[in-house]
Amino acid sequence: MIAYLSGKFSYKNPAVVYVDVNGVGYEVNISLNTYAHIEKLAEGKLFTYLQVKEDAHTLYGFFDTLEKEMFVLLIGVSGVGAATARMMLSAMKPEEISNAIVMKQTSVLESVKGIGRKTAERLVLELKDKVSKLSPASAGNVLVNNTFDQDALNALIALGISRPMAEQAIKKTLMSEPSINSLESLIKKALRAI
Repeated sequence: MIAYLSGKFSYKNPAVVYVDVNGVGYEVNISLNTYAHIEKLAEGKLFTYLQVKEDAHTLYGFFDTLEKEMFVLLIGVSGVGAATARMMLSAMKPEEISNAIVMKQTSVLESVKGIGRKTAERLVLELKDKVSKLSPASAGNVLVNNTFDQDALNALIALGISRPMAEQAIKKTLMSEPSINSLESLIKKALRAI
């Protein structure tokens, strides 16, 4: 319903921010990850998710779409509510959660308050295929500033390779053959490295 809010941050703390949009103040629940990005900003844009319950309408805000997409995936898993998902995004970056799920590192997920062994296993089981489809354009990673690497990463993800595996294959390929200057050869060699 509300895709994003853009305005002045009239009040901020690590859990909540008030966004003044043309004189209307919205109370938005945020993660520590988002707070770290907006802490020094006077105004900005937050992507939002409106949770409607019988007793409350709660607005959650995210610095980028990757974090929002991860939040939506997390709350889609039985036993993971909005508070737990926000706790996970406060303890880990979306990429770290994604890596832990893809690599089946349940102990990493269990390190987050509120996530037990069964919930961690359920997260891995239900999300391992979905996290690889998260929007690569919104992800903040080492390869983003280099369009050559980014194009190769996007191509591998489009081919169905999970994001962490694709990133690892590209890094491995570029380390072993730093002189590669063709996108096609980088993709082919990265595919062989998987």
